[in-house]
Amino acid sequence: MRAWPFQDTRQKKKLGEAKCPWSVGWIDPDGKKRSRKVGSKSMAMKYQRKIEGQLAAGIYEQQDRKSWTEFRRDYEGKVLCNLKPRSRVECVHALDNFQRIARPQQVGAIKTTHVDSFISVRRTERGRKPGSTVSEYTVKKELSSIRAALNVANEWGYLAKVPKFRKIKLQEAMPRPVTREHFDAIYLACDVAKMPYNMPFEPADWWRAVLMFAMTTGWRKEEILKFSRLDLDVDTGMVTTRANDNKGGRDEADYLPEVTMQHIARIQSFHKEVFPWPHDTRTFDIEFHKIQDAAGIHLPCIISRKHDCTPSCHLYGMHDLRRAYATENCDRLPLPVLQKKMRHKDIQTTMRYVEMASKMKRATDDVFVPTVGEKTG
Repeated sequence: MRAWPFQDTRQKKKLGEAKCPWSVGWIDPDGKKRSRKVGSKSMAMKYQRKIEGQLAAGIYEQQDRKSWTEFRRDYEGKVLCNLKPRSRVECVHALDNFQRIARPQQVGAIKTTHVDSFISVRRTERGRKPGSTVSEYTVKKELSSIRAALNVANEWGYLAKVPKFRKIKLQEAMPRPVTREHFDAIYLACDVAKMPYNMPFEPADWWRAVLMFAMTTGWRKEEILKFSRLDLDVDTGMVTTRANDNKGGRDEADYLPEVTMQHIARIQSFHKEVFPWPHDTRTFDIEFHKIQDAAGIHLPCIISRKHDCTPSCHLYGMHDLRRAYATENCDRLPLPVLQKKMRHKDIQTTMRYVEMASKMKRATDDVFVPTVGEKTG
């Protein structure tokens, strides 16, 4: 393949041959005709040799000039449209913030300085609560969406090199899975529940069935509330979570123990869900917290950064039941089986649950205990 220097005919007539800048034209590997204005004839000859060398060596890379607005339109129409609605909204929100703060014009001109400017400004912006700022976790999550978009820009040939994203270190708190004693207390306190109401069963039976189901399956709250009766085999105890209803995006089957099936049998209804919740999803957590208050649950706050504690800081969340499932079963099930049951795409995610459980179980075994008290006794 060859490149050729030339002068634009119109510019040549307008400026004259002596003042008209020189350009270089070539045919790229995709068969498209390309050109670039260089300057003097000597610079055009030098750039011609450079392009011919890249084409001959097979290392030619064409960076299309694409505006940020055009790229976002293509990215949202071709990539983000394949994500789940909630993930798509979060990605669009992150790109909106990056566009507002960094103000990129050309995709190919985005550099590390744009990313660093976004981080420094975003950290100081107002958070959801009065007097608070955006959390480090939010900034890290938005950076992940921005990085994914720029990786696609690089794959499409709009960005020569993806800029560096500096790692944001988060203050990691020790997870707190629901203990056996607290689970028993919460289970017995379900009599205070008033929701869901207008059902052919007692709210207490509904909550006890949910708690038992979550503790014996490790399902997430959203998966439990979307669990369809068509996916429950009452004869064999087999349950199936569908790809559209779970975070993993794939169908998975499991089997329930007899005690869980007995709890489910107490909440029979004509609803299509096994655990119908005909209320706003936010009221679910409010009711769950009310049950824990009646059970006398008051946990120490695990958030190490400075903040104003709320009542939820001292109570369990539904995901803590999932952590309890991993803690209780990490010694009972092989790692691949536990990964399949928890529907983790990456086994490293399951490993974090197992390591957390192992650390908590070894905490009292590894501590040094002086023997001087035994001698004096």
